[in-house]
Parts: sequence; C-alpha cells; structure tokens
Amino acid sequence: MLTIRHITIFRYARPVQIGRHRLMFRPRDSHDLRLFGATLTISPPAASIRWLHDVFGNSVTIAEFSAETAELRFQSDITLEHYALDAPYFPIEDYARTYPFSYSNDEIPDLARMIERHYPDPEHKLDNWAKQFATPEPGATPSLVHTQPMLERMMLAIKNGFAYEFRAAEGTQTPVETLERGAGSCRDFALLMIEAVRSLGLAARFVSGYQYDPAIDNGIIETPAAGATHAWVQIYLPGAGWVEFDPTNAIVGGKNLIRVAVARDPRQALPLVGEWTGTAGDYLGMEVSVMVTLNGGQSAAAEQTSDDP
Repeated sequence: MLTIRHITIFRYARPVQIGRHRLMFRPRDSHDLRLFGATLTISPPAASIRWLHDVFGNSVTIAEFSAETAELRFQSDITLEHYALDAPYFPIEDYARTYPFSYSNDEIPDLARMIERHYPDPEHKLDNWAKQFATPEPGATPSLVHTQPMLERMMLAIKNGFAYEFRAAEGTQTPVETLERGAGSCRDFALLMIEAVRSLGLAARFVSGYQYDPAIDNGIIETPAAGATHAWVQIYLPGAGWVEFDPTNAIVGGKNLIRVAVARDPRQALPLVGEWTGTAGDYLGMEVSVMVTLNGGQSAAAEQTSDDP
C-alpha cells in the first residue's frame, strides 16, 4: 500500500485575484493500480469544484476562486495499491516481435495521432539518432531487429548518454534541443523517446505521475525523480498493449511508476495549471513537495521551488 501526499504552494507579494485552476492529481483505477482513497484540500477554499474526464479519460479537477489571497495551497492525499510488473518481457504478437511491422487496420485509426510526429526536425537529427537503434543487435540473425530489445537500447542510450538535470521551470525542451544539449529533465527525456519512437513508425504517448523507489525508505534518494512527480513513456506493442518505458531510470514495465495521466503531448498532462490577476512582480514563487509512504513505514520526500511565473 502506498500513500502519496503532493503539496503545491503559490506565494504572492500581496493578495491577488485567483482564477480557474486545472488539476490532474487523481490516478485511474486499473488492473495494475487500485485506488483506495483520494482527498483534495485547497486553501483558501475554492468557490466551486467540479470533476471531469478529458479526451484521454484522465481525471481532471477544475477549481474556481472568488477571493483574493497572498498564498494558494493545494494538497492531494492518495492511498493506493500498485501491482508492479516484475517481468520485463511481454507477450508481443508474433508479427510485431521484429521491426519493422505494421499495426492492424483496426488499431491504426485510434493510434494515428500517437504515431504522428509533433515537433520539427528539419535537419533530421532526431531521425538519424533513432535509426541507429533499428539495426540488428550483436549476434542476431542478419537484418533481423527485435522490437523490444530495440526499444530498450534506445531507453538505455538516453539513461546512460544524457545528463539528468532537475528543472522546476514550466515547459518541456523540444526533442532536438535535448539531443543537442545532451541533458534534460524526466519530461524532456520522455518527449525525446516519444518522438524518436514515432519517427520509427511506432505509437507512443506521454505519462505523468510519481515514482517510488524502495531505496528511499532509508531516507536516501538515489534515483532521479524518486519520491517526486515524474514523467515517462508508453509505447503500443500489439499483444502487450501500452508498455511503460522510463528513459530517466531505465525501467521497463512500470515497476514503481504510479501513473496519473496519459496524453499525446506533455502539455496535455500538466499536474497543475492556473490563472491569477496581478503584476509580474506580485509572484514570489512556487513550492512543491511530494511525500511517498509505503505501508505506513518511513517516508521519502522531495521538494522543489521555482521563481518562474
């Protein structure tokens, strides 16, 4: 059993008028995740709160405000059971076990936008980077490229070849920018892998949520994004469905990954976005803290601050 407490605090130099805020904190029940409880505490209280499902089926909360305030606080408390997949290999359909392959006529209409490229690559830098993985692995039959090992090689190339950096600022680097810099945050790495996979003709989507690492039960955070908000990738493999790949930590199959939202693009899966009325100088910053507790035992916390509006 996992308990997740996610607190976000916005601070202002003087009381400002708070507008509509959109929250994505609540995970969806599934065969690998059972939600036992979810509470949301907002201070000052919202004038109205409503819930909806977006186009991807994610649970979205809309909060409207009428009062002015110099501090706005959101606290999400979630209790859930996560049934991790320990086996890194999946029952992929025979025709899709080697690359290239084509999705079925029944699947293509629903996967089309997830296969489509979303970011420009005029010099084909990302194309060329991705193609290096679509080659036979050492010792394989000539001209035979196995699909899952190909994707794992790409994931490991990001994990081992790019520098992880924590960025609290909003937004995501373009895939080409991440490729050129050789560094980025978890969401940058996720978007890089998504677009690289799409360049190879596979369907991929962005996932936001949390990561729990048992190592942090001892108060030591060794894994990037452990005990904090996190982002990774799902790739559609016939027979296996949407399979999770985490290029930040080289995780396959979703172990210790707590899925909250899935989307075609990172901009559609922001945990919290909102409006306020005032001058630029009124905004003092944002503080985010995430605490993950396993079975009522020790907890692991990660904190971040941002001075970006």
